[in-house]
Order: sequence, then C-alpha cells, then structure tokens
Amino acid sequence: MPVIGTDAHLPALPVDRLHASALRERFARPGTWAPEIPGDGRLLAERAPAPASVLVPLVERDDGLNLLLTRRTEHLRDHAGQISFPGGRVEPGDADTVEAALREAEEEVGLPRSHVEVIGRLPDYTTITAFVVTPVVALVRPGFALALDPFEVAEAFEVPLAFLMDPANHRRHEFEFAGAPRRFLSMPWSGIDAEGRTREYFIWGATAAMLRNLYGFLAR
Repeated sequence: MPVIGTDAHLPALPVDRLHASALRERFARPGTWAPEIPGDGRLLAERAPAPASVLVPLVERDDGLNLLLTRRTEHLRDHAGQISFPGGRVEPGDADTVEAALREAEEEVGLPRSHVEVIGRLPDYTTITAFVVTPVVALVRPGFALALDPFEVAEAFEVPLAFLMDPANHRRHEFEFAGAPRRFLSMPWSGIDAEGRTREYFIWGATAAMLRNLYGFLAR
C-alpha cells in the first residue's frame, strides 16, 4: 500500500515519559481527553456493536518497556496473519473489559495474571466490523513463560515502546474501498522471530491506531 507520508514533524516521546513509574502516574490522573482516532470509520458490519477488549502489555525489560504483540495464524477467518494485541470479544462470564483482556491474554499466549499490573484504559475504539474495543494498558513483570494457542497465534514478539511512540515511525496510507477513500496508519517493525530470522512485522489498522492514541495520551 503506497505511503503518503509520515508524522516525523511530531516529537518523539522523551525517555522519562516511557518508564513504568511515569506511566503509572499518567494513568492515575487521566483527565479529560479525546482520542485522535476513535475508530476505523464507516462500519461494514450490519449488526449491533459488540463489546471487545484487548490487553496492551508493556513488558519491563532492563533497557526499557517493550510491547508484547501477536501475529495471528494464517487460517483464521478474521484478520488472518495480522499483528494484534491479545484480546477478543467480551464474554458473558467476564466481570468487565479488564477481566476480558486478562482472560484473552491467558488463553491466547499464556500470559499469567500474576505478572500483570493493570494501570489504566484508553478510550474505546470502534472497528469497521462493529466491535467496540477497550484497550486495557498493563505493565508486565518479566520472568513469565508464554504458551501460545497454536490455533489462533502463530507468534508472539516484542517491540520497544520508544520505537512505537516516535511519530517518525508512523506511516500514513490511503486507498479507495467501496467507492470511498479510506486511511490507516502503519508502524513497520524489523525484528527477530522465534527461529532467529529477521522478519518484517507490519503493524497497521486498529492496532496502529490504538497505539497512536496511546502516543497522544502520553504526550499530553
């Protein structure tokens, strides 16, 4: 998809705003704030919006916070092969969106709740498929061992939060769909996969939009 520009004119978040303590403090006092990107735009699904939740897991590494993401398996009906947060639909047995995000992270990648400290939420994001997604932001204590659900998750990997919070790495795309222009962000990341090979991870769509909203929140 052609790149029509980046946001290199915007400042990268300084390192002191990306420490665990700084994030705890920021989410403790969220204030009044509206997200830059509240959703995908025009809905394609002809059904009532359904609640969903994702975990935004920030792993506390020695060299800074890393975001844990997943790559979905290629055979799935929805969003096959895409990069996403752990998460999914809120089920009837879930107490709230936080519970749903924690449950989904356990089911998809085996992330134990004992290592997870929820520090806040971002505003809901409405997808083109009519899911109203609550991003639940959490700090993750290292020392965990992941166990991926092989049906849903092909791979889990980490990206430095500092990379994602630098708008110079936010690419803008535009294309025409169903006779109307549509726009989306991407944040391509070159990393090492589980087999030690260099892989290009194309972070885009709702995942990139929610990360952009995290940038806007932390930049305030």
